[in-house]
Amino acid sequence: MTSDKQGSAKDSGQAPVIVWFRRDLRLADNHALAAAVHTGKPVIPLYIREPDETGNGPLGAAQRWWLHHSLSALSQSLDKAGASLILRSGSADKVLADLMGQTGADAIYWNRRYEPSGTAVDGPLKDGLKADGIAVKSFAGQLMHEPLTLKTKSGGPFRVYTPFWRALEAEGEPDEPLAAPRHIKGFSGKLKSEDLADWALLPTKPDWAKTFHEVWEPGEAGAAKRLKAFVKKALAGYKVKRDFPDGETTSMLSPHLALGEISPASVWHATRGVDAPGDDIVHFRKELAWRDFSYHLLFHNPDLDRRNLQPKFDSFPWKCDDKALKRWQRGETGYPIVDAGMRQLWRHGYMHNRVRMIAASFLIKDLMIDWRVGEAWFRDTLVDADPASNAASWQWVAGSGADAAPFFRIFNPILQGEKFDPDGAYIRTFVPELAKLDARLIHRPFEAKPAELKAAGVRLGETYPTPVVDHHTARDRALEAFKSLEEPA
Repeated sequence: MTSDKQGSAKDSGQAPVIVWFRRDLRLADNHALAAAVHTGKPVIPLYIREPDETGNGPLGAAQRWWLHHSLSALSQSLDKAGASLILRSGSADKVLADLMGQTGADAIYWNRRYEPSGTAVDGPLKDGLKADGIAVKSFAGQLMHEPLTLKTKSGGPFRVYTPFWRALEAEGEPDEPLAAPRHIKGFSGKLKSEDLADWALLPTKPDWAKTFHEVWEPGEAGAAKRLKAFVKKALAGYKVKRDFPDGETTSMLSPHLALGEISPASVWHATRGVDAPGDDIVHFRKELAWRDFSYHLLFHNPDLDRRNLQPKFDSFPWKCDDKALKRWQRGETGYPIVDAGMRQLWRHGYMHNRVRMIAASFLIKDLMIDWRVGEAWFRDTLVDADPASNAASWQWVAGSGADAAPFFRIFNPILQGEKFDPDGAYIRTFVPELAKLDARLIHRPFEAKPAELKAAGVRLGETYPTPVVDHHTARDRALEAFKSLEEPA
């Protein structure tokens, strides 16, 4: 099913400019859109559903849900400004050629992307269009600093975060974010646009995303609200509070950043002049810098999600244990903090960052399941799935990545839970069958006395599972496996 869309302004015979939206679904601080509007020519906003093999669309099922709502919000914002969003499916070269043929457009603007599948499309496409006489302009803005701008003293890419942060900081603050255009001169001719509903991005039968709206408001407006609330309520104290999963202790901007509903420059500048301790502001900004660092790693290591950055891990004796994997995916490991995180992931398409590290460590080191299996699961189930941050973070936990935590740093899920969820509030939210357990037992129900379990209505092995592995035994097994690794010749 297709629908006709028509711009609200006359083009007066001018050749229009196509603005190709990708992971930049916003009007504010959108350099490609701002430049197109500045030409004074009619603007045709376009979003292309590219073939899956390019990997340029949503990374998984959860992000497809987000993309639907984000595109809907973008379309409404563009309509209010005076231009209509055109939706097309197909390879970028064919879609753009078809649209140029229909409209006479002689210029295409876009914001650069940095994942391997994106650069593989954009480079040859840009060269081909220019050879055909099309004005192609690409812009920065998806990161604070592009991957090629920051180099080590020897002129190479960074592999360690701290010097990367220092180099980024030395570059000065990112440019002031651009305001959203109040009016966009739309194209006056009729154009076919596919129906968003026909893309079937939303789950049905069952609608496993029905609880996502408890937490999320996709779209540029939702991103602005989230940022404003964070700066006002949670930035002060962020350095300490961010590790505690119960309550609004982090910005929760990651899904908005992942699809570009807000720019990192906008987030950075929102923390200027805020009544919050400097340490909190710096610590938060370092999280934005970690995102840049992750893209720096991905740009210079295109197989970051598939290949160990440290080759010695290529011989690691991973286990293939489908039963244990399923228990981890379902939040049925028998370790409450891990299970709470995995169930939060299923319920809201999201998991608190500290708990992500605990859950990832458990999969990799307690269950000895390949980090790539976990990376793929998070890629499919997170609304904030990001090709760079997801891969870099999994390799960090595994010890196989750049500037990674050493493999022998193995999180104890019991002690981690007791430290960062001391009252068990987070666990009670997402593992309600343990809600009546006393705080001293909720992180270790398998140590509770029968009478204590009975009083709380818990039947181990029935209402709540027994541990899938003994952590101490599993830890020793993982360390022995690590000792067996040899550096490649």
